[in-house]
Amino acid sequence: MPNKHPFLAEDYHIRWSTLTPEHVEADIDMALEQAEAALDQIRNLDDQEVTYTNTFMALETATEGLDRAWGRLNHLDSVSNSEEQRQALNAVLPKVSAFYSAIPLDPVIWSKLKAFSHTPECSSLDATRSRHVEETCASFVQSGAELPDDKKSRVSDIQARLSEITQKFSENVLDSTNAWELVIEDPQRLAGLPDSAVAAALADAQSKGLGDEAEPKWRFTLQYPSMGPVMEYAADDELRKEIWEAGNTVGFDGDFDNTDLIWEILKLRQEKAELLGFGDFADLTLERRMARDGHTALQFTEKLHDQIESRFRQEMESLKEWKAEQIGETPELMQPWEVSYWAEKRRKAEYDIDDEALRPYFPLDRVMDGMFSIVSKLYNIRIEERATGEDIETWHPECCFYDLYDHQTGELLGSFYADWHPRESKRGGAWMNSFETGLPPMDGEPREPHLGLMVGNMTKPIGDQPALMTHREVETIFHEFGHLLHHLLGNVTVKSLAGTNVAWDFVELPSQIMENFCWARGSLDHFARHYETGEPIPEALYQKMLAARNYMSATAFMRQLALGKLDLDLHINQGAYQGWDLDEVDREILADYRVAMASEGPTMARRFNHLFSSPTGYAAGYYSYKWAEVLDADAFTRFEKEGILNPETGMAFRECILSKGNSLPADELYRSFMGRDPDQQALLRRAGLA
Repeated sequence: MPNKHPFLAEDYHIRWSTLTPEHVEADIDMALEQAEAALDQIRNLDDQEVTYTNTFMALETATEGLDRAWGRLNHLDSVSNSEEQRQALNAVLPKVSAFYSAIPLDPVIWSKLKAFSHTPECSSLDATRSRHVEETCASFVQSGAELPDDKKSRVSDIQARLSEITQKFSENVLDSTNAWELVIEDPQRLAGLPDSAVAAALADAQSKGLGDEAEPKWRFTLQYPSMGPVMEYAADDELRKEIWEAGNTVGFDGDFDNTDLIWEILKLRQEKAELLGFGDFADLTLERRMARDGHTALQFTEKLHDQIESRFRQEMESLKEWKAEQIGETPELMQPWEVSYWAEKRRKAEYDIDDEALRPYFPLDRVMDGMFSIVSKLYNIRIEERATGEDIETWHPECCFYDLYDHQTGELLGSFYADWHPRESKRGGAWMNSFETGLPPMDGEPREPHLGLMVGNMTKPIGDQPALMTHREVETIFHEFGHLLHHLLGNVTVKSLAGTNVAWDFVELPSQIMENFCWARGSLDHFARHYETGEPIPEALYQKMLAARNYMSATAFMRQLALGKLDLDLHINQGAYQGWDLDEVDREILADYRVAMASEGPTMARRFNHLFSSPTGYAAGYYSYKWAEVLDADAFTRFEKEGILNPETGMAFRECILSKGNSLPADELYRSFMGRDPDQQALLRRAGLA
């Protein structure tokens, strides 16, 4: 019998075919009613009868149904967007946002939590539950629990408005990305492009009913697997310019212009921070992260900048001179659409390596199998793909589904979906998320398995040929799977402390450490095999790959620092920039993080989903990527010392980091694995910049 409220269904294998727009409002309304009833039970407690179970744990479980329904709806909005679904989501968004933001502002609920925190039972809780109490109370205070009523009301209004306009920001980025296409009819314009890119553009055009065998056409879009190869390889300078200019329209064209939304988001975040007693949004956001405040994060970013700036400028000057030498002209400022092209030409000339030469060694299915082999050996787990169909549905036919078992006990620890190719209904980028957070066996109950997903926008298969990845795409797959392992290997007795629910500047450690296995020969051979012959990467090609690893590393390093600097400055000095032109602000903040170009483009802030597509997200936290890179570069030295695929080292990482979630402070978890604090020079050494 079909479930009348499919978004609330507790089926472990989600029935995606039933999650249709017409169910959204009724399901969300029911979830809100159930959650409100559960909260009422907490409100109605007598202060003398409060226990851990009926306060903190009751709060933990009160919103499970709503979390489930809302999570599934937002996931579908990311991977299978449609006008009907978008309207349904936006119809319920205000009441869901208002509900969530009201919980920490509810004085009665807060009074019950505080009443329990002063009981003898609270003093005798085990370490994990004690941490749960501590983290929940800190979250309530940080959200405004101690504010007077008028300020609470304003914080709630701000949160509701932020939910609304950050959703609109995300929609504008998706819609403006999809609004542009370039259909080429002259094959001469394709000169320099790899065969794989040409074939993909041809297949894309055919899928849209464009061209035929007699008169082929090639379609390009602003999705990265389409535009990326053009910017790196196309000999046609005007073609690259056209793509670059089109990319600048994302979030900045007509009805999709995000400029005013950005200023409103920044202003509201600043107001919220001040209401809560903080100088700026960065200090509010980072209070419970490793950095602790915006000044520390900014100092971290600027210190790294100072250490690599001269090398960065040398690299860019050298590239400008090399280009001039190749074309027999006097060096002059480069155009932004020239940089990737000439950088790739020089890399190929100096290191005799081309990313396209590596593609045949990275077929997606073999990359996945090899990655599973590596982590199975390291973490004593087993991963099995399941057939999808009637019993196990997916949201798209390209999705795969897997089970992950503990090899020693045979327990199902969790399952996950993987969805790797771009679609117009799917937002750009790559990400991991969770659908269900499980629990270890306790109180006589068996283990509850986790359920998660990883998503990307990688190169598509063409015809009968498998999807052949670039090395960077392989790193992205490993990165997202690192996040997923953090979720699936969580072994914490409180769900809100499990998996990736850690300090945001620690959350990238498990993901970024996985990228290292894409470089070491001992791990590469598990998955880097030619799709036709099965042969590993030849040693000569591997050595070229290593030699080129740190080619223009300061430039890539500086780009990440620039994004972090822009983020922090916007959120620390928002007031100083109000009334400015957004592009002028960008140039002011990043003057020392860029070199002069012959043409200037608009700020990428208008399409910066990390910062502006959710009420918080990575806002004031983009520095976390570099912060965690310091941790991963240092932590991986233990793997290098003890053996890349040493199971004892792997199990130590699983036990100390992956299984613990937020059950202990991040710096304690790191020290438990490394026996010391991180060495900040490790990252610069790995990048050849020390």
